[in-house]
Amino acid sequence: MKRYTQLTEQERYQIYALKQAGQSDSRIAAFLGRYKSTIRDRKSVV
Repeated sequence: MKRYTQLTEQERYQIYALKQAGQSDSRIAAFLGRYKSTIRDRKSVV
């Protein structure tokens, strides 16, 4: 079973920047190597 690891501060900033650039959750997740639910569940990324 794969263990969950929290997003790093750098990943949070990347998510914020990519969302501001209009990228989809799926594309951001693929870029970061995370599940898209991890990206979608971020309410406050910074």
